Amino acid sequence: MKIYPKSGILIGFLAVFTELCWKTEATTVTCELQYGFLPCTTGLWGRLFLIVVYQYLMSIAQSYISDGSDKFFGLVGPGVFGASLFHVLGNFPTLFIILESGLSKDEMSASTSAAMGMSILAGSAVMSLTLIWPSVIVFGSYDLTDDDDNVNLSQLFEEEPSFFKKLTAYGVTTDSETSTTARIMLVSMIPFLFLMLAKIINSTSVTRVIVLVTLIIVCCFFITNIIYQIFQPWIQNRKFDYVRQKFVKNKLLKLLSINGKPNVKLIRELYKGLDENHDGKVSSAELKTLLMGIQVQADGEISDDLVQNTMNQLDISGDDSIQEDEFVRIMTKWLQEARNSLSKNDYNPLSFFIKPVAGTDEEQQEALLPKNKTSDAESSIWDYMEALASVILGITISALIARPLIMNVANIASDAHVPSFFIPYFVIPAAISIPRLLKTIASARQKTKRAASLTLSQIYSGTFTSNTTSLLTFLLIVYIKDVPWDVTAEILVVLVTCGVMGIFTSTRTVFPLWTGYFGYLMYPTSLLMLYLLTVVWGWS
Repeated sequence: MKIYPKSGILIGFLAVFTELCWKTEATTVTCELQYGFLPCTTGLWGRLFLIVVYQYLMSIAQSYISDGSDKFFGLVGPGVFGASLFHVLGNFPTLFIILESGLSKDEMSASTSAAMGMSILAGSAVMSLTLIWPSVIVFGSYDLTDDDDNVNLSQLFEEEPSFFKKLTAYGVTTDSETSTTARIMLVSMIPFLFLMLAKIINSTSVTRVIVLVTLIIVCCFFITNIIYQIFQPWIQNRKFDYVRQKFVKNKLLKLLSINGKPNVKLIRELYKGLDENHDGKVSSAELKTLLMGIQVQADGEISDDLVQNTMNQLDISGDDSIQEDEFVRIMTKWLQEARNSLSKNDYNPLSFFIKPVAGTDEEQQEALLPKNKTSDAESSIWDYMEALASVILGITISALIARPLIMNVANIASDAHVPSFFIPYFVIPAAISIPRLLKTIASARQKTKRAASLTLSQIYSGTFTSNTTSLLTFLLIVYIKDVPWDVTAEILVVLVTCGVMGIFTSTRTVFPLWTGYFGYLMYPTSLLMLYLLTVVWGWS
C-alpha cells in the first residue's frame, strides 16, 4: 500500500496559514469549522487554500482506490466482479462529488449543484481524451518504420531526426481490439445526444420525459456492458494484462529502449558497468549480474547452468569472455526481439539467451529458466486485506472530503470573479486524474505496440464507465428530486470533444506523433467552447 508521509514543512505551513486565516477573519466573520486541522475561513485566500488541501486529499483517495481495485482485480482475475465492481470503484471520487452536489435542500442550491456535478462529469471525460490520451502518443512514440526484425547496427548510430520529421515518422501502433474499445466508448455519447433535445424543445414537461428516457438508456448501457464483458471477457482480459503489467517484464528493456530502438551508447555504458575489473572483458561472474537485472521478477537465484548457457550465446569468439562489440551486437538483437515479442503475455526476457543447443531438448532448456517460488493461486490473505484496506481508506477520504470541497467550490467562484464552470470542469478533474496520468505515462514509456494498445484500451473503457456511472448518478438526482437543470453547455462540449476524439481513434490503428499534439490542443479548445457557451452566450 502506498504511504503518503506528512512533511514537516507542509505541517508548519498549514499551521501558519491556519493561524493567519483565523486572526484575519475569525474576528469579523462567523464560519462553520469543517475539520479541526484546517482553518475556519470565509475569505477568498482561505477558501482557495482549503480547495488546494481538499484536492490534494481527493487525489490521495483516488490513488488508494485505484491501487486497491487494481490489486483486487489482479488477484481475483476476470469474472463477474471484474466486469462491474472493479470498473466502478475507480470512479468513486467523482461519483461522491456528483452525489453530494445533488443533496442540497433548496431548489436553487440543488440546481446549482447539479450543474456543478455535470461540469465535473464533462471535465473528467474531456480530460481523459485530450490530456491523458495524447500523453500515450507523446511519451510512447517510437520510429514507426522500425519493424524489421533484422538489426542493422549502422542504423543505430544515425542522428536523431528533427522535431518536425518526428511528427510524422514517429508515433504508436495499436491492435484492432483497441479500435473496437474506442467504438464502444463512442456509444456512451448517445445519452448526451438525447439530453441536447431538452435545449431544442425547451419545454418543462417534455424535458422531464427526456430525462427519464435518457436515464433508462444509460441504465441499459451500463447493464449491457456488464453482461457483454461476462460472456465476452476480452475487455477484462486486456485490463487484467494491463493491471498485472505483463507487457513490462523487466527494467533493462526500459533503460535501453529509447524511441523504440536500442541505444548503443547506453549499451556500452552497461558493458563498462559490468566490467568491474576494467580489463575490457566480461566474465561469467560479471555476466550473472546482468542476468539478475533482466529477471527482476524471479524469486530464485540464477543457476550456474543458465550463466554458462548465456555465456555460450554471447561469446561469439569462443575465448570464455564477452568483448564489447559482441555484447553490443547481441544486446541490440535481444532488445529488438524483446520489443517485438512483448505482444505475448508469457514472454520471458531470458528465453532469448536460451537458444537450442545440440543434444538438449526443450524440457532441459525450460529447466534453465528461473521459476517463481509461489503462484498467483497461492496469494497470501494479506494481499487481499491490503487491497481491501486501500479501497476502504480511499472511499472514506472521498466521502469525508466531497461535501466541504463542493461548498468551497460553490462560493469561491463568486469571490474570485471567475466563471462558475472553471473549478469543477478543470481543477477537480485534474486533481482526480493525476494518479491515472502518471501511471499512463509510465506504461506508455515502454514504447511497444502492446503497451500502447492496453493503455489506450483502459482509457477508452474507463471513459465509457465514467460516462455511464456519472451520468446515471446525475440523472437519478435530477429526476427523483425534480430539480431544474440547464447544463446543455457542458453536454455539448462533451459531445463535440469526445465525439471527435472517439471517431478519430476508432477508425485507425496508427497514430503519428502529431496526433498527440492535436489531442493536447483539443483541451484548451474545449475550455474556450465552454466559456463562450456559458459566459458569452449565456447558455447556463
